[in-house]
Amino acid sequence: MTIFYRIGRITRLNGILSLALGVTFLMSACSGLKTTPAQTTEEPISVITGEPGGIKLFGNTDETKAKINMPVNALLWRAALDIASFVPLDDVDTFGGSIITEWHQSADNSDQRLKLTIFISGLELRSDAVKVQTYTQKKSGNDWVDNGRDEALARRLEDLILSRAREIRAASVSETTQ
Repeated sequence: MTIFYRIGRITRLNGILSLALGVTFLMSACSGLKTTPAQTTEEPISVITGEPGGIKLFGNTDETKAKINMPVNALLWRAALDIASFVPLDDVDTFGGSIITEWHQSADNSDQRLKLTIFISGLELRSDAVKVQTYTQKKSGNDWVDNGRDEALARRLEDLILSRAREIRAASVSETTQ
């Protein structure tokens, strides 16, 4: 019985030594690997796509704040909002540069209604940076029937927006010179 006990003990000891020797060899094989720390990116990573890009919500620096500017001319944008203020607004997209109003009926003519779509494009105060589309409908019984676009009214509104933008610019220049 003692022989079998000693043989079993030696076998277990050999197994433990073999395991320790194997781990040592594996660890020494890894010592030659060069490891580098993970690269950190400066720009934010999108939570949805996992790719770089997006806007930091917290900890914005002056550099990232400078990148988040209004993509349209601020004077034209303010002027367009001023001119369209007589009609209730439906959708306003500052970054897309579009203003869409709800249908509006004037008290003078209750059988006709008007809807405006205003597009501001570009950063310069120019006449081709504003485009207005006017849609009209006429009442026929209880239904509204499309009348098409009123190009003359659209052109007058574009001119009003440009004039208002020039007034705002002139007022801001006179404030800074005083």
